[in-house]
Amino acid sequence: MDPTTLVSGIGMGESARWHAGEFWFADWTAGTISALDSSGSVRRVAAVPSFPISFDWLPDGRMVVVSGTDGRVLLEVPNAGLVPLADLAGLSDYPWNEIAVHPSGNIYVNGLGYDYADTPQNNGAIALVRPDGSVEPVADGLAFPNGMLVSDDGGTLVVAESDAGRLTSFHIGDDGSLTPAGVWAEVSGSAPDGISWDGSGGIWFAEVPGERCVRVREGGSVLQTVQLDQGCFSCATGGSDGGLLFMMTARWPEAMDPAAPGSGRVLGLRVR
Repeated sequence: MDPTTLVSGIGMGESARWHAGEFWFADWTAGTISALDSSGSVRRVAAVPSFPISFDWLPDGRMVVVSGTDGRVLLEVPNAGLVPLADLAGLSDYPWNEIAVHPSGNIYVNGLGYDYADTPQNNGAIALVRPDGSVEPVADGLAFPNGMLVSDDGGTLVVAESDAGRLTSFHIGDDGSLTPAGVWAEVSGSAPDGISWDGSGGIWFAEVPGERCVRVREGGSVLQTVQLDQGCFSCATGGSDGGLLFMMTARWPEAMDPAAPGSGRVLGLRVR
């Protein structure tokens, strides 16, 4: 079965999320966060000052957003929009990328560790942002950290290292600290980007160079591959039964050119 195009004309779609019965995504070119409802209607939820753009929700339902080049974490405040919560610029001069919220309310944000145009370096980091806005580094030495997830039990954080071809795990301490727990899945020859739990303990990862979305189990065994005709930047499982796979795709590298026609799409495919 081929994926269905649900939305087209996006610039560079990223940060796929399923939340409160809707599919949410960011358009890095437009600088927006939007939501797609079950009727197929898209509404713009927020504008974000700079990319990378990533977002998640606190346990109380408020959205937290990464404005990556600015090095800021923004918090949704009723009747006020997005307001500054934390400043990460003091930890790194380079862009910040993905976000994952822990059930405790602690927030993890990863940073690239180098500029996009520079030679890749293993300088990526993860910062812990506490609910009061205080920040501290909790991991480093990552090779382009990208998609990031917290397990349902709150005990494990998994991050995709795009330049290393692996998904890496950390034990999460009661105090929010991270302890390296080894490679969750080796995916040599791939550059994993956005990731999503598959609903049964495995992980889907999106890949731009391979133009595909791949499901792996812990240890690296490939369970399923969805081949696409554009680079895949992010993915999320969702739908009423969790059996739909949403994928953000676009032509690469044209997607980063604001003057290029919007080739980005939201694709949907039933996978279980």
